[in-house]
Amino acid sequence: MTELFLLSMLLGLIAGLLAGLFGLGGGVVIVPALVWMFSSYGFPTDLIMIMAVATSLSTIVFTSVASILTHHKLGAIKWANVIRLSPGILLGAGLGAVVADYIAADVLKYFFVTYLFYVSLKMAWPQKINNKTVRKINNRVDYLVGPGIGFLSSLLGIGGGTLTVPYLLSRKLAMKNAVAVSSVCGFPIAVSSTVSYIVLGWKVDLLPEWGFGYIYLPALAGIIICSTLTAPIGAKLANKLPAKQLKRYFSIVLFLIAFKMILL
Repeated sequence: MTELFLLSMLLGLIAGLLAGLFGLGGGVVIVPALVWMFSSYGFPTDLIMIMAVATSLSTIVFTSVASILTHHKLGAIKWANVIRLSPGILLGAGLGAVVADYIAADVLKYFFVTYLFYVSLKMAWPQKINNKTVRKINNRVDYLVGPGIGFLSSLLGIGGGTLTVPYLLSRKLAMKNAVAVSSVCGFPIAVSSTVSYIVLGWKVDLLPEWGFGYIYLPALAGIIICSTLTAPIGAKLANKLPAKQLKRYFSIVLFLIAFKMILL
């Protein structure tokens, strides 16, 4: 347990730095790293992927709070969008956890691998949305989109930023507002998913020691302790380093991570 906690602290340092540097949620790094760690320490094969996803989501409960407070102070949060999206997100995230609990571990793994390939391609060749030519959508669409964002985020172990931000940009929100709203929406995703994964895994046989439902507490603690320290550093470096070039390098890393997960 001690070794896994220390490794999780190292993972938190890296995930926080990358999150601040690239504006990505930590899930793209945390989930594959936890899969490798849990595999190395002999966790039950059928539980590795779902525990990695659940633990990743539980970290967002804590890390999203600081982000929400920061965006609120800057006045960047469009609360009307948050209010419309949140009910569906809560419902979809809970449903996503139930589906993840029922599908085979390999199916969940390949679903995440597909997502990694998507993110890596998006980072290598980002697309610009021309808000001037995008047709305005009725606000009620937010209620319909929310469940999808929550569902996919809960399955993948992410805060939903790669899904929410592009959608909000298509709704003609400025980038700073889209990022702010996405940060707030990450909280209900994380809370609903975390509660669901705890309940679903509560009486599962063969859970490792310190497993709280499907959440592995030592990994949760190590990640949140250190990611909060390095995320601000990454954000500062983003203003000094060639971010676009670094994103393309990191996209290659994500490709390699995806291939490595296929082989696990």
